[in-house]
Amino acid sequence: MQNEPSSPQHVLVTGSSGRVGSAVCAALKAAGLTARGLDRVAGPNTQVQSEIDDLPTLRQALRGIDAVVHCAALHAPHVGQYADAEFRRINVDATRQLAELSVAMGIGRFVFTSTTALYGRAAERPDRTAWIDIDTPAEPDTIYHHTKLDAEHVLLTLAESASISLSILRMSRCFPEPADQMAVHRLHRGVDVRDVAAAHAQALRQTIGVRRWLVSATPVFKREDLPRLFDEADRVIFERAPGLAQAFAVRGWPLPRHLDRVYDPGLGPMTAGWRPAHGWEAVLNALAEGRLTVLAASPNSGTRDA
Repeated sequence: MQNEPSSPQHVLVTGSSGRVGSAVCAALKAAGLTARGLDRVAGPNTQVQSEIDDLPTLRQALRGIDAVVHCAALHAPHVGQYADAEFRRINVDATRQLAELSVAMGIGRFVFTSTTALYGRAAERPDRTAWIDIDTPAEPDTIYHHTKLDAEHVLLTLAESASISLSILRMSRCFPEPADQMAVHRLHRGVDVRDVAAAHAQALRQTIGVRRWLVSATPVFKREDLPRLFDEADRVIFERAPGLAQAFAVRGWPLPRHLDRVYDPGLGPMTAGWRPAHGWEAVLNALAEGRLTVLAASPNSGTRDA
């Protein structure tokens, strides 16, 4: 069994040119850590430009590193663009190689960026709104879902034998989308990328065993709201988030009548010292400031699922 890893100072971040990876690099640097970025695509946070499974380059990139944050992956938009075998090579095989090499080089801390997408059909019930927490069984559908779940299993198996400090962060949606949709998502199934990055930074401070987190904004809804969220979500939003309802009314935006799921982070991330800081108000502020992280509101979007 390895000694308990000390607080990390030098972190390798894979996928450092991507949306999440670049935000993680910024958060680590703000915390006074050294972030060494690795990505196949050049970017301001990427010092090592390489394929994720290039073993000689990986070995060199890991020298002097005491923790790894693994964000690199093929994602949902890549489904249909890449063969299933490519998803497995990058999302599963490369994850295994990186983790095993990290252990072999004495790196005792590993943070893995996973996704709430792997809940798949569990979050898409035809007759009710689903309540999803970290213990909800995954029901993967696409190759993306399957490979992210398989990568989690690879890391959990390795953690059992190597006694590394492992954090798996299943993050909810944080990509740019129309402001009205994004604001509602912050009530039940979305999160700001800055909060995702903060969760990764906090996970690096954890020093004991294995942790799995569901990283999403704290929902305003309660379990008893689920029957009404299925077909009168607009009324529930007015009750639970009157400020948002008023802001939508001022802008002439309709509220959705149906919400398909609620993600509940539970107390795990909170007890670890992380809680989301950017809710629906941050979305409207970003829109007012013209930031590219938020798109213009979509016509009649409130009539669709949020």
